[in-house]
Amino acid sequence: MSSVKIECVAKEGYRIGESPVWDEKESALLYVDITGRKVCRWSSLTKQVQAIPVDAPVSSVALRKSGDYVITLGTRFAALKWKEQLVTTIIHVDKDKPNNRFNDGKVDPAGRYFAGTMAEEIRPAVLERHQGSLYTLFSNHSVVKQFDQVDISNGLDWSLDHKTFFYIDSLSYSVDAFDYDLQTGKIGNRRSIYKLEKEESIPDGMCIDTEGKLWVACYDGGRVIRLDPETGKRLQTVKLPVDKTTSCCFGGKDYSEMYVTSASDGMDKEGLSQQPQAGGIFKITGLGVKGVAPYPFAG
Repeated sequence: MSSVKIECVAKEGYRIGESPVWDEKESALLYVDITGRKVCRWSSLTKQVQAIPVDAPVSSVALRKSGDYVITLGTRFAALKWKEQLVTTIIHVDKDKPNNRFNDGKVDPAGRYFAGTMAEEIRPAVLERHQGSLYTLFSNHSVVKQFDQVDISNGLDWSLDHKTFFYIDSLSYSVDAFDYDLQTGKIGNRRSIYKLEKEESIPDGMCIDTEGKLWVACYDGGRVIRLDPETGKRLQTVKLPVDKTTSCCFGGKDYSEMYVTSASDGMDKEGLSQQPQAGGIFKITGLGVKGVAPYPFAG
């Protein structure tokens, strides 16, 4: 193993940093602060962060083929024009559940935007159970509900051959796999491929590397873990200087850097003094593996 190095690149102390996505055109990392209600972009060239405030909890951001970005905002899929700071609604979901909001989302290899909902938290990871659903936004702006009865819809990604969809419902403490049909976006045959150990705590965001192994950020576990989805074995653990690690992605020139978001919501003064980088964005180098570039939304 090469020597792993961890650096906090954005020390803004976000409330719930989430959904890191590498924007190759801008040499920048996109991410959101859910409860801070902003979409952020950290430039690897200037080391500066630009942030766009929005009018509801914003839980994921994705690239868009036609330029700019798409986001999940409250219970809406929306388009974001960066320069104009303009947000336009694409479509609403969960209209019958005013207490719900979107959580994690990601675009599949065919350009569809998958994102799931959850009930608003009373405090971190405490909420009304089984209120969420997983949705798919198609390029023609139609939406399909894949399934419901979700607690906290979280990490998602696709296998390198695009035949398997990986998904995390956080309070199941499991990483699940589905058969995936790339032509139609249909999923089926759900099964658990990894159950988290007690010290790993709650599975959150997730990404895949070029060797087909999954990386999962462990909320309250202060780490990212590397899993083999074929064997269900944990291959590696990388510990971070903060407990509330929320998500991860690969980025940088050749996708050999890992970026990890974190949260500070729910921490008291003492906790924050012990973990002054809580809510920061971290860059991990020296992992010896590369990631897969994000897919843009086709609509």
